[in-house]
Amino acid sequence: MKQHAPAAERNRDPILAVLRRVLPARPGALVLEVASGSGQHAVHFAAALPHLRWQPSDQDPVARDSVAAWRAEAGLDNLLPPLSLDVRGPWPVQAADAIFCANMIHISPWDCTLALLSGAAAVLPPGSPLVLYGPYRRGGAHTAPSNAAFDASLRARDPSWGVRDLEAVVAQARGFALDEVVEMPANNLTVVLRRG
Repeated sequence: MKQHAPAAERNRDPILAVLRRVLPARPGALVLEVASGSGQHAVHFAAALPHLRWQPSDQDPVARDSVAAWRAEAGLDNLLPPLSLDVRGPWPVQAADAIFCANMIHISPWDCTLALLSGAAAVLPPGSPLVLYGPYRRGGAHTAPSNAAFDASLRARDPSWGVRDLEAVVAQARGFALDEVVEMPANNLTVVLRRG
């Protein structure tokens, strides 16, 4: 049941360094992770941030099974059972103190990005962060040849997928202000949007 994504092992500590700065300090604050994938991030972040309640979610039942297997092995009280969440449908969470989403925006149709942003605006209170991680184009251009090749491979698999323009994502984040953009290893970015 447990899936393993090598990239999740490589990028988890650089992401965690940003999360330590931008996630709520209040004990018991709820972080909703959208598109949790294998569950490796959820376990790592919940273990490193024990004052937070970490709520994983994914629309894919295979991913949810993997998250559940990682969770069972970790035995963390603050890591909640994974929820079924399709960003385009009704969200099973009506309120959260922060949202984290890694590697969904480029591996889904554009309407999923729009649904993520509108859903996040509906559940986050003012001042709360929406933290996005993945590859982006900046100023209409890829940030590295490897990202251009990755984009081409994504679009070959599904023409509705692809590396998005950061400016287009930020422009659609109505009700949010761009707080910071952090350059990450492997030509990825962590984007922190703050609910207005």
